[in-house]
Amino acid sequence: MWSFEDRTDAGWQLARRLSHRAQEDAVVLALPRGGVPVAAPVARALAVPLDVLIVRKVGVPGHEEVAMAAVGEDGAAVRNEAVVDTAGIDERTLAAAEDRERAEVERRSRMLRAGREAEPIEGRTAIIVDDGIATGASIRVACEIARARGAASIVVAVPVAPPEVIDELRTTADEIVVLTAPSSFMAVGMHYIDFRQTSDEEVVRLLAAAG
Repeated sequence: MWSFEDRTDAGWQLARRLSHRAQEDAVVLALPRGGVPVAAPVARALAVPLDVLIVRKVGVPGHEEVAMAAVGEDGAAVRNEAVVDTAGIDERTLAAAEDRERAEVERRSRMLRAGREAEPIEGRTAIIVDDGIATGASIRVACEIARARGAASIVVAVPVAPPEVIDELRTTADEIVVLTAPSSFMAVGMHYIDFRQTSDEEVVRLLAAAG
């Protein structure tokens, strides 16, 4: 089984696979929190800006683990109409839930960026990085939000993901870079020797250092 020492090691390995994009008009967008220590070496190696792409799931009332929508910065939103219809969610309830999550997006944006503005991505290549993919839900939403914010091209770059999810993402992203795609995939953390939780403080430090 392919193993990474930790998220930083995985990031440097990803950076080598992305070396052809060095100094391209691109921005590396990490999904916090775990994606940031992976993305930091990528941004450093490619000499491009590093930022976060904050996504919040909007859960069905009473069944919050089921996403009926997702929201991101700049008012971006993606709705799962099938879930909305099946759950019988009316527009007022959905809008109120989206507004609550937007407030959390704004709070986390201010906290993690420590007052800095979001890196513009309109017309640029958005390289979306996480520490791995399980179901692909967060990455799919992140791609949709990056597209809505005007990204010219979207690259998904992760250390590990199941093959079937990679195939599904080909309709969402323009390019997918995955270091290993085990057919016996069980969990992202199984492919790391050190998979301890990433703190908000570490995210803030890495973003500040990149800036």
